[in-house]
Amino acid sequence: MTPKKFPAWLCALVLSVSVVAGTTAPGAAQAQDERSGEPAAADVAQGQPGGEIPQETYSQEETLAAAQKFFGGTTSGLAKAIEKAFSELGRPVGYIIGNEGSGAFVVGLRYGEGELVYKGGGTTKVYWQGPSVGWDIGGNASKVFTLVYDLRWTKDLYQRFPGVDGSLYVVAGVGLNYQRANGITLAPIRTGVGLRAGASVGYLAYTREKRINPF
Repeated sequence: MTPKKFPAWLCALVLSVSVVAGTTAPGAAQAQDERSGEPAAADVAQGQPGGEIPQETYSQEETLAAAQKFFGGTTSGLAKAIEKAFSELGRPVGYIIGNEGSGAFVVGLRYGEGELVYKGGGTTKVYWQGPSVGWDIGGNASKVFTLVYDLRWTKDLYQRFPGVDGSLYVVAGVGLNYQRANGITLAPIRTGVGLRAGASVGYLAYTREKRINPF
C-alpha cells in the first residue's frame, strides 16, 4: 500500500506547534524565579554589617525620644541641638550611641566606642579615635549621640571624618558639630563632665575594631 501523503501546510502546522510547546515564554521564566522563594539581594543585605542600609529615616520626634532615652532625660539644650541638625541636614538614616574620653593641651586625642543603629533595622559595633590641633585645653568624658546622614553602606562609615570648620554649636551644656567625608555627614551631640574649651581642627577615624593609634 502506498503511504498516504499529508498536505504540506498540515506538516508545517504540526512543526510549529511542536516548537512552541518546547519554548518557555520570558514572562513564565520570570514568574518561576519569583516563586522560587530565594530572597532578593537587597533583602539579604538589609540590616547586616557591611550591607546596604535601607533609606528609611528617623523623624525629629523619634530622634529626640531616642536621645532622651540614651542620655537619661531631656534638656532644652538637647532639643535645640536636634532641632538645629534637622533644620540644616534633614532626617538621618541612623544614629550612633556611645561613650568617649578625650584630653588636650594644644594637641588632643579622642577615643570612643558605640553602636550604629539605623531605621531599617540592625545594629553594629563601631569605634572611633583621632587627634585634634588647636586652642584646646582640658579633658572630658562624654556620652555621644551621633546623627548619621547619607550613609548607604555600613562599610562606608569606616573612614576618616574631618570636622567641619565653624560648625560647633553649644547650648545649655550640649554641644553639636558636623563631620563630613565623601558625601556622608555625621552630627555628634555630646554632653558630659569636664571641659574642652576653644576651637579645634582635626578628624575622627571610625573603625570596625578598637585601635590605640589615633592616626
